[in-house]
Amino acid sequence: MRTNWMRRQRLLGYVFIGPSMLGILVFFLIPAAYSFYLMFTNYKFMSPNVDFTGLDNINRLLHDDLFYKSLKNTIIFLLAVPVSVGLGFLVAVVLNEKLYLKKLLRGLYFMPYITSGVAVAFVWMLLFQPKQGPINGLLRSIGIDHPPGWLSTTTSSMYAIDIIWVWFMLGYNMIIYLAALQEVSPELMEAAKIDGARKSQVLRKIIWPLVSPTTFLLLVTGLIMSIKTFGIIQAITQGGPGNSTTILSLYVYQNAFRYYDMGYASTISWALFVIILLITAVQWIGQKKWVHY
Repeated sequence: MRTNWMRRQRLLGYVFIGPSMLGILVFFLIPAAYSFYLMFTNYKFMSPNVDFTGLDNINRLLHDDLFYKSLKNTIIFLLAVPVSVGLGFLVAVVLNEKLYLKKLLRGLYFMPYITSGVAVAFVWMLLFQPKQGPINGLLRSIGIDHPPGWLSTTTSSMYAIDIIWVWFMLGYNMIIYLAALQEVSPELMEAAKIDGARKSQVLRKIIWPLVSPTTFLLLVTGLIMSIKTFGIIQAITQGGPGNSTTILSLYVYQNAFRYYDMGYASTISWALFVIILLITAVQWIGQKKWVHY
């Protein structure tokens, strides 16, 4: 009797996870396997001719200057992740205190994360306008005669994208940290204050270690999300000027849907997968030294 009940429960479990597993198979595993196959071909979109080219695409990748430039831009772009996580933590600590209108402030900080990417792109293009934009207008008003060109120059465009991404992700990081701060024991905080600990010491020695699993989660998911993101950059700069904001995910998109070179786009995609895997592995190994569960 118990065996039949367990069998029915197991079957019910398969019924529940079946749609999700089918979705993963159809929309992730099969396309990934097909992309791996295309990596060794010269397939062009809608072309009937597909020839096996061996390692030609990989060899092309290793000698592609734009690939290395995109990789460098991607590394610069990823610098926004720890900055956004750190600022999200500080904002969460402030908004976790007894503060006037703190619920409204929480909503205002989170609002950019749920705003349309096209709207975000349009607003920041106006803000970063070199001659008449309000940001450079403010810089000129405080005595900076030659403010940065921001999105219009190759030297500053990638850092301008970083500023936008920090602003975009700040609210999400703040909300996750607020949830983690609710689990910090008030008794522990009170004991530290009784022992004479300053606010900075409480923040550094108690709160930060206790929310370190959340920090690890945000770093891993944030880096993966940033590496895969290209929509905002495509909307703002299309990878320009002079490919100065072309990151690897955008380079994949350009090769696949602008030049229809699916074979080479698949090669870059798998290179991107390897990079994500390495970054995640490094974080997973390193977290043993600073994450406290």
